[in-house]
Amino acid sequence: MMIGMEVFIVIGFFMILGMIVSGRLKSKFKKYSSIPIRSGLTGREVAEKMLHENSIYDVKVISTPGKLSDHYNPLNKTVNLSPEVYNGRSIAAAAVAAHECGHAVQHARAYAFLQMRSALVPVVSISSKYMQWILLIGILTINQFPGILLAGILMFAATTLFSFITLPVEYDATKRALVWLDQAELTSGQEHEKAKDALRWAARTYVVAALASLATLLYFVMIFLGGRR
Repeated sequence: MMIGMEVFIVIGFFMILGMIVSGRLKSKFKKYSSIPIRSGLTGREVAEKMLHENSIYDVKVISTPGKLSDHYNPLNKTVNLSPEVYNGRSIAAAAVAAHECGHAVQHARAYAFLQMRSALVPVVSISSKYMQWILLIGILTINQFPGILLAGILMFAATTLFSFITLPVEYDATKRALVWLDQAELTSGQEHEKAKDALRWAARTYVVAALASLATLLYFVMIFLGGRR
């Protein structure tokens, strides 16, 4: 019972923390989306410029529906930018576009953590689809079939590992973006600090998600160990 209460407290803490960080990110993005970038380039133009200056010519920059839906797809080599970023001429648009291109640069340079994350995608895809049911069945039948819960824990561990491998991938992409924006003289002074601020808040959402996943994993491990006594 105590374990159950503790996990609700931990999960509740990370849920609240996640909402705070997510809300802060949206606030920062809204704020910096209203500040024009000195160069006047759109997010698409920033992305194409960064790709070309890194000698990457086989990656397309396209617009994707949604808000804050920006991402790089290594399978079809596309930088997918939300309409607000794709057409935007703001500090936020430039920062996000450069960050997503940072992933394209990682791909082109065979960045180790990106390769590790890509290798885990099929495993995580399958695990995410079935693990909640396996964990539930495992908890209900732990005395009779403890192996079911163990299988669910291993699947959850794969998703937790994925979350932690994502951290250096995201932080490195941000670093590449900020260095390039500075070298290309697209942001300077206060513009650069605002771009850095926006990207750092985006990275923090991944930190919270990874820690929440780890806390939940440890909870299931405690159930497994307790059920086997």
